[in-house]
Order: sequence, then C-alpha cells, then structure tokens
Amino acid sequence: MTADLSTPRGLPDFSEIDLNFDIVDSHHHFFGLDNVYYPWLSDRPEENFLLGNYDALKQTYLPADFKAHHQDLRVVKSVHVEAEADHENSIAETKWLVGVMDKHDFPNAIVAHVWFHREDSLAELESQAAFSEVRGIRSKPVTASSPAQKQSVVGVPGSMEDPKWRQGLGRLRDFGLSWDLRVPWWHLEQAAEVCALYPDLPVVVEHTGLPWDRSEAGLSEWRRAMRQLADQEQISLKVSELGLARDCWDFDDNKRVVREAIEIFGFERCMYASNFPVAGLRIGYRDQVCAIASMIEDCSQDERRQLFHDTATRFYRL
Repeated sequence: MTADLSTPRGLPDFSEIDLNFDIVDSHHHFFGLDNVYYPWLSDRPEENFLLGNYDALKQTYLPADFKAHHQDLRVVKSVHVEAEADHENSIAETKWLVGVMDKHDFPNAIVAHVWFHREDSLAELESQAAFSEVRGIRSKPVTASSPAQKQSVVGVPGSMEDPKWRQGLGRLRDFGLSWDLRVPWWHLEQAAEVCALYPDLPVVVEHTGLPWDRSEAGLSEWRRAMRQLADQEQISLKVSELGLARDCWDFDDNKRVVREAIEIFGFERCMYASNFPVAGLRIGYRDQVCAIASMIEDCSQDERRQLFHDTATRFYRL
C-alpha cells in the first residue's frame, strides 16, 4: 500500500498568523496542455521526479486555478518559470505565456528556457530576449542522479564544466537576463565555481538549494555549499520547494532549513516562491505561506516584506 504523502506533518495553529502583507510569487508554473507540448506531462514520464509520483499534475493549470489555490492571500504579482515544455521548441511556451499575460493578471514576468551548450544557443537566446516579458533563463545543466555519481558527469556536454555551456551562460549578460540555477545539493559547490566566473550575472538559486538529504552529514554539505554561493553578492535564493520525494512536508524539519538558508543569504537576497502546482503534491498554497510566515514570525515587518515581496520585485524588475 502506497503511503499518503499529501498531508503535511506538524503544522501549528495558523488562526492568529498575520497575513496582512503583499506577496510576489517568484516561481510557479502554468500548464497549457491544449496549446503547448509538455513531454513529461504526456508521453515521457520523468523517472526521478523530485516529489515522486506526480500523476496529479498531468492536467491543465491556468491563472484561474492559480488564484483558486492562493485564495484570500494578497498575491500581487508572479513569475512564471519554464515548465519543462518541449525544449526543442521552447519559444512556443513563451509565445503562449505572453498571450496569457495579455488576458490575465498573472504572470507578470517569464523565466524562459534556452540550451546553453548547443550551436543554436545564441539564436534561441535572441528569440527569447526579444520578448520584454522574459527577464531570465532557466537552463538545467547535466547533473548526476546521486552524490555518489557526481564525478561521472564532470565535463560531459551540457555539464557545468563544458566550455560551450559556460560560454552560453555568460551570454545572458549581453541581454540583461538573469539565470535561475536549479541543481541538486550535491552540485551546489560546482555551481558556485561557475557563478564566480560571471560576477556581473544575476543568479537565483531555486528551491532552497534542494536539501534532499536531511541527515546531519547531508545538511552539513548543503550548508557549506550554500555559504560558498552566498559569498557572491550577485546570487540570491528562492525559499521554495521544501518537499521530499519519500516523506511528508514536515514543519519542524523544514523550519530548520528555512531559518538556516535565510541566515546564510540574508532577507535582502531571499524571495518567496510557491513552486505551484508542483508543491501542491505535499502542501496547500495557503498552508505553505502560513508555514513560512510562522517560521519567521520573530523577524521585523521589513524583513518579512523583503522575503515575500521586495527581493523578487527587485531581482525580476517587476
């Protein structure tokens, strides 16, 4: 019998939580299955999906669904991050999203996709940058499936050591675009080395650095790499996606991660991100916001405003 992982563990009573603040959601997705081809949602299942079984995501998800999830929260703006649409035709997703933006309140900016290491990288980047709505690029480098396999991908095409990949990453500066960095925690140190090559390139680390190993040893490695990243002033952090593939969303466990991540980067470089609808496999939108607000309830209103609004507004030029 498969365990039900959809119910969070240890959530406190949120009845007294102060939700009187504006929210910029710096990372979510829409799925326009009738307009865009998403291989992972149709005919090519992702074997190592970060939250395990994701059958519940295989459906259209549009602005009305997004609004229904955040309910009475004051979500004032949002950033759409490329949703793994067909990467052989990434511009199709961008064009569709621009059409969505013309008709709806969300999203308010786009993080699109471009392969950095391919021969057509520059042409693809020029096409994406032609849309004023595109503020950044997410292009996931080749990564290993576990810490033990980390060295197996070093130097392969599309990896962070690939000279062509590094050249493509550097081109973002020519177009005034940022980079959304998404790698598992065991590649964060390599990512820090790459980011150091381009100190004038704005970078944001996704999903709290994906600390999937919550053992003391695993968190120690994550913490060290996060500090290497935070040492570089051009790098910010998304406090997002705290779910684990084989466990429930645990308040106390995640609070530790959130508090340490914010301590490392500082509120002025941290931004809230829902990662919906994906994160909805583990926790509701409102509960997620309430949980994170509760985790930092001893902070100042200015610090809370930075996390939930100001940092993302500044980073994505909203």
